[in-house]
Amino acid sequence: MITVVQHQQRSYAQIREQMQPGDIIAFGGNSLFSKWAKLTTRSVVTHVAVVIKTKVLDESDGRYFNQAIEATSYNGKCGVMLTRLSERVANYDGDMWWLPLGNKARANLESNKNAFFDFLFKQNHKPYDIWQLFGSTVDATDSIPLLKEMSLNSEDFSSWFCSELVAEAMEQGKIIGSVNASEVTPIDICRFNVFDDQYVQFRGESKTITGYNSMPFNTWQ
Repeated sequence: MITVVQHQQRSYAQIREQMQPGDIIAFGGNSLFSKWAKLTTRSVVTHVAVVIKTKVLDESDGRYFNQAIEATSYNGKCGVMLTRLSERVANYDGDMWWLPLGNKARANLESNKNAFFDFLFKQNHKPYDIWQLFGSTVDATDSIPLLKEMSLNSEDFSSWFCSELVAEAMEQGKIIGSVNASEVTPIDICRFNVFDDQYVQFRGESKTITGYNSMPFNTWQ
């Protein structure tokens, strides 16, 4: 049976209450590095984050907001950090998509949520790894023996880049099976077959994530 992927556009205000912990936020930036990443990975996605808390109380005004965790450089800081999604939407120069987990992945996460969230919280404030991010995005050279050693990353979790953090969290939560997280790119995350058939772009002009939810991946039973 052929699965029909639906790509919708909504505002953040329209979808914020539907987001759940463990969902993925994909970004497509316009910085020089982001443009380079788009070229090397042949995709519109350059960054990913994990929704980690929803309806967090803002003590200053009593309102609720959603929170994500990501390995990035943002607001004068660099490393793994918790960010407020509404602020990211307001300030981000580029596109943003919401990728909801599918039912099977959600069930696996629910059974292993302590490992998933404990892992992510323990990584908070660790350094950002720009060099491994660079290595992960030049996979086109991995088949060339002399260049493979330059671009093939070994797992190293003393510091993180965005999709490495997300991939390892997915493995810890048994959403996916074993993977070399240090070789996973942002578009790889989007292509893992663990998401709902429908994804939503909530910032930027309409762009399709090519190969979304199409890459067969062994989930834990």
